[in-house]
Amino acid sequence: MKDNKYLKLFAYTFYISAFTFGGGFVIIALMQKIFVDKLHWLDQKDMMDYVSIAQSAPGVVAVNASLLVGFHVGGILGSAVAILGTVTPPIIIISAISLFYNAFRTNELVAAVLKAMQAGVAAVILDVSATMGKAVLKGRDYINLAIIITGFVAVYFYKINVFWLLLFCAGTGALRTILHKGEKA
Repeated sequence: MKDNKYLKLFAYTFYISAFTFGGGFVIIALMQKIFVDKLHWLDQKDMMDYVSIAQSAPGVVAVNASLLVGFHVGGILGSAVAILGTVTPPIIIISAISLFYNAFRTNELVAAVLKAMQAGVAAVILDVSATMGKAVLKGRDYINLAIIITGFVAVYFYKINVFWLLLFCAGTGALRTILHKGEKA
């Protein structure tokens, strides 16, 4: 497995997807730990860019991020392998649960375990937010910091629909990219 990056990519995306609960943001934290910190296939900036794109694109954040990481590592085949690794565990788990749905639905132990997992999910999401926030502060990107704070205030205090926030952020990112390319020329 050491020499075959596609097998390694599949194995890690399968592992991440199989053993994380709580959705895309939890998976993003583990992707960062594996692909940035452990394997060094990506740097912190690439991971932050991929997370931003994955959140902005339609679809499941974990699948979108896997597609981008896979493409970075191995092109189109890498994307396909990473997506396959990411979607296979949920398909297996949901298929198994559907067979035993009535037993799971009425089991108090299963309900208690799922409730307890919510605290762990919240901790992982907080860890990802703190790590990415540190990277923004370290890079002294005050525009992104202002966007993060403004977005939080708009959604939390003013109950602005997240759709409008995403539209604003996409427009701001596009404008910054255009202006940044103009500076290089």
